[in-house]
Amino acid sequence: MATKNASKTIKRTAKKRVAPKKRMAPKKVARAPRKLTAKKKLTPQEKKPSWAPSIRPEMQSVMEKLASYNAPPLETLSPERARQNPTPADAVRDLIAENNIKVPVPKVVVTNQHIAVSEGEIEVRIYTPAKKKKEYPGILYIHGGGWVIATIDTYDASASAMAEQNEAVVVSVEYRKGPEHKFPAAHTDSFDAYRWMLKHSESLKINPKRVALVGESAGGNLAINVAIMARDHKKVELPVAQVLVYPISQSNMNTESYKKNENAKPLNKAMMSWFVKYALPSESAASDPRVDLTKADLNGLPPTTIITAEYDPLLTDGEILRDFLADAGVNVKYKMYKGVTHEFFGMAAVVPEAKEAQELATKNLSKYLKK
Repeated sequence: MATKNASKTIKRTAKKRVAPKKRMAPKKVARAPRKLTAKKKLTPQEKKPSWAPSIRPEMQSVMEKLASYNAPPLETLSPERARQNPTPADAVRDLIAENNIKVPVPKVVVTNQHIAVSEGEIEVRIYTPAKKKKEYPGILYIHGGGWVIATIDTYDASASAMAEQNEAVVVSVEYRKGPEHKFPAAHTDSFDAYRWMLKHSESLKINPKRVALVGESAGGNLAINVAIMARDHKKVELPVAQVLVYPISQSNMNTESYKKNENAKPLNKAMMSWFVKYALPSESAASDPRVDLTKADLNGLPPTTIITAEYDPLLTDGEILRDFLADAGVNVKYKMYKGVTHEFFGMAAVVPEAKEAQELATKNLSKYLKK
């Protein structure tokens, strides 16, 4: 698919998707801080919440800051209004500012660009390591948000970290979302972005035989579906590895972790029901093998790392997917981080477990990206 020569300066506070603007040359932009360098630790102001009796203090501080915005529960809002709610990423940025946490700017160069896909065009954000090389490995990064909310801005910290730590060009996908574009729009866009990335590997300075996938939450579901579609498409190179962070992997909301974390933050059972309502065209779509991966053919997929969080309704989803992948003969590694919640992965600036999880992802990817 041909590249559209459109780019725009990143607005880090944007909450809504913006319609494509007039084409212009790609513009390089500076990055926001990411890595924690301060020795100062965040101290919670309240008692540990009943839903997370062993929550880590830094994680609790993020949840307290998020609660301080007094935003209405997402599941009570329309999708348009829900997209305006503050996010855990906002809480992290505010904690950094309020606590004067010194963090370096990631050594990456970033451009935004619109690309053609099978049903129109979407935006991608491209992170290129500042260290000049003739060729880099590549990572397609797919953000979360229940296929309904969030943007590439929301998950910028994760994508930036993967680019810098892996010394890889990362393409982050702004896929279409429900209810305006219900399932399988996000799945189609994600695979189209992967094919675009391979087709334009030369201009992106990517080795097309060294491309991996990273996805969080709903993006984890999208990432593994990209791998499945690549496997089934004779002319598309299979990704060399994938990292799935607290992925949505099945449709049963009565699992052990859904019960234990029914009222967890920042994700709970009511929110997941809300996401399904607006993301899927019908109740029966929840049984589609692209949504419920227990019904999918998982044979022949690349080496997979699954990362989960203790206080997350999707914890069991990760465990189930781990077991199904192993049964299919896939090389799968699994790590659950205690004391943290859904969305922790991008919080390396303030949550030590996030830094550890990013390092694990990088370690496992490096075996395949740097061969």
